[in-house]
Amino acid sequence: MPRNIEIKAHIESVDSLLPKASAIANEGPIEILQDDTFFTCGNGRMKLRAFSEKEGELIFYRRENQQGPKESFYVLSPTSSPETLREALSQAYGQAGRVQKHRTLFLVGRTRIHLDRVKDLGHFLELEVVLQEGESPEVGVQEAHHLMAQLGVEPSQLIEGAYVDLLSQRGA
Repeated sequence: MPRNIEIKAHIESVDSLLPKASAIANEGPIEILQDDTFFTCGNGRMKLRAFSEKEGELIFYRRENQQGPKESFYVLSPTSSPETLREALSQAYGQAGRVQKHRTLFLVGRTRIHLDRVKDLGHFLELEVVLQEGESPEVGVQEAHHLMAQLGVEPSQLIEGAYVDLLSQRGA
């Protein structure tokens, strides 16, 4: 199962980090609109990410809800019919929440930098360091810490959980 090291941090604004991310990136910025629907799932999280009416992906993942870098295991399954898949999964499992965001993606080597504007929540940075098969998570954690320092993100800005959790806590 593919895995990565992930961190999520609350930031003042996406615009403030754009120049820093652009300066260290190999690729980007790539602008992406995402509409994520989370479904009830007992042994991890399952969400349908819709990019458009004809493009999306079903994502199952498991990770600890903790501040700081955390290992995430995931499986991606593309779909050309996100709306009907959303309806089927909603009927079968029930929705656990929905997150809409505008993501600006940069690539720094094997790491994805996400600068997210999340509807009803604010601005966030997400780093995903993709690990190789058998690679120690500590290597990815070190890489995430190094990128945090380059971007000027403090440990006090780190959050635990997912955007859907934060929205649920706010009652949105």
